[in-house]
Amino acid sequence: MRRRVVITGIGAITPIGNSIEEMWKAQQEAKCGISTITHFDASRFPTTFAGEVKGFQLDKYVADTTPFQFSGKNIHYALGAARQAYDDSGLSDSDLDPGRLGVYLGAGEGQQDFLMIMSIIAQAQNTATGEVDLEVFTREGLARMHPQKEMEQEPNMTAGHLAAVFNAQGPNLNCLTACAASSQAIGEATEIIRRGDADAMISGGAHSMIHPFGVTGFNLLTALSTRNSSPQTASRPFDKDRDGFVLGEGAGILILEELEHAKKRGAHIYGEVVGYGSTADAYRITDIHPEGRGAIACMKMALQDAGLNTDEIDYINAHGTSTEVNDKVETLAIKQTFGEGAYKIPVSSIKSMMGHLIAAAGSVEAITCLLSIRDGVTPPTINYTTPDPDCDLDYIPNAARERKVRRALSNSFGFGGQNVSLIFSEYKA
Repeated sequence: MRRRVVITGIGAITPIGNSIEEMWKAQQEAKCGISTITHFDASRFPTTFAGEVKGFQLDKYVADTTPFQFSGKNIHYALGAARQAYDDSGLSDSDLDPGRLGVYLGAGEGQQDFLMIMSIIAQAQNTATGEVDLEVFTREGLARMHPQKEMEQEPNMTAGHLAAVFNAQGPNLNCLTACAASSQAIGEATEIIRRGDADAMISGGAHSMIHPFGVTGFNLLTALSTRNSSPQTASRPFDKDRDGFVLGEGAGILILEELEHAKKRGAHIYGEVVGYGSTADAYRITDIHPEGRGAIACMKMALQDAGLNTDEIDYINAHGTSTEVNDKVETLAIKQTFGEGAYKIPVSSIKSMMGHLIAAAGSVEAITCLLSIRDGVTPPTINYTTPDPDCDLDYIPNAARERKVRRALSNSFGFGGQNVSLIFSEYKA
């Protein structure tokens, strides 16, 4: 029999709260954390708003911030969420062998100094020809770019920092499968524990793309909402009037632990990871398959892994980005997977309240599933005002709902066609 994997600690830094309870309270009250961008001057961009983390202070979570002075927001948020989760788990008071504690993240890249890079390009540009002199660009770059700051942008650095802070000497990995990254990290960390390569894993994700390059890229893809006059109503998953997703940022970290190890030390258990599915659309880089073949296969794989029938899922936390294609195809995929039973399962997207945390989205949504199981509450999809004939499921519109949740499914679908579904269950001995 495979080893069972439970969750014993959770932590989050999000646009609607810098703690689990603050975030969860905001979700239950249908509050929105989306507003005008303050990280940089976005006033001339097609999109001027995002879901920014507010009031975050690294020194609240790390005694000595010096090692992280050149780290970006993504790493800082991960440190904050991981400290919450690790303390919540009680692992610091256990005799866990450091070699049996690992890290598996779905963490995004750091932020580049946009103004500096642009000034170097401008300085190296030949005004007569318009071409960039590579010799000048290289010389100025070497003189002005800080090597450690550049190194801290690499996606692997977040996992490395967490390993050092928590003395996690076991497996250390990071995947960056776009918007599915942190869900995939949780799934793969689960497999590491199941097969016996670790007893506990620090897993989840962190990301911030609220910077000029990030906003520019998504604007060029015409993926972002441009509802600049009303940022708080811009993220409207499954609503007929949706016009794109809203960028968010933050981190979600979970402590995954082998069941017997957790029981032996008397740990509090939030729930169990019972199902994991991972597929690829194998279709296009930016478009999901119009018939949802990857999403369908992914959900079915998770159900098979969990040994569950379709009528045993009580809640679906949707990927629900608020783009025209994703919401329509995800709805189709849910109906193809669950049949007529799809209309009986409440579905919601918390991206309506905090925006899309990109690589970190799945981990925060996984935590939301666990809180729904704990408290018997399903969070709403806010800004749902106009039904879309192509999106005809129960999206828990605008207000949280009390409901017994024994098992919850969380979907994460990413650019490039990555699909991940996770199933969490209430813990039963």
